[in-house]
Amino acid sequence: MNNISVVGLDLAKNVFQIHAVDKAGQIVKTKQLKRTQVLPFFSRLPSCTIGMEACGGAHYWARELSCLGHRVRLMAAAFVKPYVKSNKNDRHDAEAICEAVQRPSMRFVRVKTPEQQAVLHLIRARRLLLQQYIALGNHLRGVLQEYGIVLPLGRKVLSERLPLLLEDADNGLPMLTRDM
Repeated sequence: MNNISVVGLDLAKNVFQIHAVDKAGQIVKTKQLKRTQVLPFFSRLPSCTIGMEACGGAHYWARELSCLGHRVRLMAAAFVKPYVKSNKNDRHDAEAICEAVQRPSMRFVRVKTPEQQAVLHLIRARRLLLQQYIALGNHLRGVLQEYGIVLPLGRKVLSERLPLLLEDADNGLPMLTRDM
């Protein structure tokens, strides 16, 4: 294993696939690794280039493998796809990743720090909550319209008028709908 120069690592939840080549491009090792075996395996390797698709968990693994002295390169999955030679499976994906990471024209994704990831997660969570808030408001407007109550657009209108509509016993809203 001392002659490994480049490794393609196909990430997964539990079982990872590696495809390793030497400086001449000859296959040195293909192997499945369980999650618990990944760091011990790479800790025994001399410094090499490791390619991975920039997918869920990739930034974590990139940081961990970099700490072991390896050069980790992340690539967008769309840039790896053209290198898959046969039917898609983990072994073929690892081989394609290994091939793609060696291309001189390949564009790489910068590995994010935990703090950078936290900011991105916060932004995504806020966006998701806002989408859900808008969807709920639209749903409520649709429900009210079924009972002949039409409200103008806008979050402020809904938040101001909804309590009044729920208290109005004469507007025809069934109790089940009020509870909702």
